[in-house]
Amino acid sequence: MQISSFPFTAVAGQQSFKLALILAAINPSVGGVLVSGPRGSAKSTLARGLADVMPEHQGKPHSFVTLPLGASEEMLLGTLNLQQVLDKQQVRFQDGLLAKADGGVLYVDEVNLLPDNLVDLLLDVAASGINVVERDGISHSHLAQFILLGTMNPDEGELRPQLQDRFGLFVELDNQYTIEERIEIVRLRESFDTHARQFLTQHESNQNALSEKIKIARDMLPSIECESALRTLIAERCHEANVDGLRADIVWHRAAVAHASWKQRKQVLEEDILAVEELVLGHRRKADQQPPNSPPSQKPFTRPQESQSNKANPASGDWGSMDPEQQLTADVDSLPIFTNQQSQNLKSGLIPGFRTGKFGFFKQKGKSSNGVHISSDPSNKVDWFSTLITGGGRWPLEKLRFRKARKGQPVLHLVLLDTSASTLKNRLFSKAKAAILYIARHAYLDREQLAVLGFGNQKVELLMAKSRAPKNLKALLDAVPAAGGTPMKEVLQQARQFQKQQLQIQPGMQLHTYLITDGKTTHSFQSENLLGDVVVIDIEQSGVKRGKGREIALALSADYVPLFV
Repeated sequence: MQISSFPFTAVAGQQSFKLALILAAINPSVGGVLVSGPRGSAKSTLARGLADVMPEHQGKPHSFVTLPLGASEEMLLGTLNLQQVLDKQQVRFQDGLLAKADGGVLYVDEVNLLPDNLVDLLLDVAASGINVVERDGISHSHLAQFILLGTMNPDEGELRPQLQDRFGLFVELDNQYTIEERIEIVRLRESFDTHARQFLTQHESNQNALSEKIKIARDMLPSIECESALRTLIAERCHEANVDGLRADIVWHRAAVAHASWKQRKQVLEEDILAVEELVLGHRRKADQQPPNSPPSQKPFTRPQESQSNKANPASGDWGSMDPEQQLTADVDSLPIFTNQQSQNLKSGLIPGFRTGKFGFFKQKGKSSNGVHISSDPSNKVDWFSTLITGGGRWPLEKLRFRKARKGQPVLHLVLLDTSASTLKNRLFSKAKAAILYIARHAYLDREQLAVLGFGNQKVELLMAKSRAPKNLKALLDAVPAAGGTPMKEVLQQARQFQKQQLQIQPGMQLHTYLITDGKTTHSFQSENLLGDVVVIDIEQSGVKRGKGREIALALSADYVPLFV
């Protein structure tokens, strides 16, 4: 008897995750399951156990295929069978992991660390159910219908919002258990590790019963009906959640139908709709944002008042306790740095310490101001497809062909926006936001990614997660307030950690970081540094600059750009 994975039915707790997996097994068209949680929350155990309780596929047990982090596109999609070319001079396709997962489960652990290009390919095939390979002399397609399971630890980096939305259902776990739950989990695990065969035998009837119930639910699925009133309820809830597009509506209906069939009902009830609501909306809801076409109201600008009990020193950057203030984003064309005269000064090198680059902000690609090199050199790997096909399969090979460098290495623009109270003076905060718009517009045209961290009021906040730069960022920036002091040290530390995570996900990524600040902070910068190209954009406006913008730039080995000169 082959030792299987830990039985699905023996896992204690995690009812939401179990339900999501069962619904995906009943109706794979819901689009897979993404589960987020810390280590030790049974993510992998339940994911691996799902295949054992799924009904047989064409008379065979369901496959469970794991996509490793180091996988290549060829490993995922399929590739040329080199041995067949060398031995028989025949070009034959060799199945990849997508083909092996057909009819089963494709499991991606740490999906947030998987390179974006692989995740894009993976989700495209999961949505269509067909893998089409057209490249390097190969034209091949095959069925790739599988349940996609992705797990992630949010402490190791977030998944792009666009990719989160592509997963049908989402579960967020925690590893906080009661004393009784801890005892039971350890007891079950010890029993499995010590007497695995006996443990599996004990749970065999439960496993078979669950598998049979999933099969019955699958068979019932086409006959389940859903009244118009309940479809309206789904649409209204999606509208209230301010979700993007209609994918949530479609997934919610499919999940509710699957839940009804799981309960062996012929018709969807309201309780089916509510039972799957959080699974569908948990990663899509935007309850804290303004509804579409409703821009935030503009508050009149007032200079922050210092409390009598805790006088603040503006020069030190400590503005004490105050309510957050909003300033609408200024027009980009109103920024002095982007006037014709200023642009001419930049191009002619009249501003000391500044060398223009792609946006007029940073140095040449592939070079770093702090000694860290982000390589963009062409690949020197042999392109075996082209080599063997053009050589007619003859051996020894007469000429090797090498892979061409990919056009356009992934680029991330990371903006660190000073949201402390001192930036509210003279509407500097409004103009700082306009500088972000300028960066975002150029990044959008080049299909590059953008992320924004705000630091103020003694905390660092993720204002915009890493994503393709949006065409219009103004509404989001308008809603960002400013208040309190300047946690400069904290934002630099978190920015570096964020950069390291991104390089772990995509080692070839080019990093461009913009620190937008008025420099009013008491922090020293002796040991701080960032990766990639760094620019300090100084927004202080005064006849005699008392801030530390230039000092910060020197400490970070960054270019220095005064917004007002």
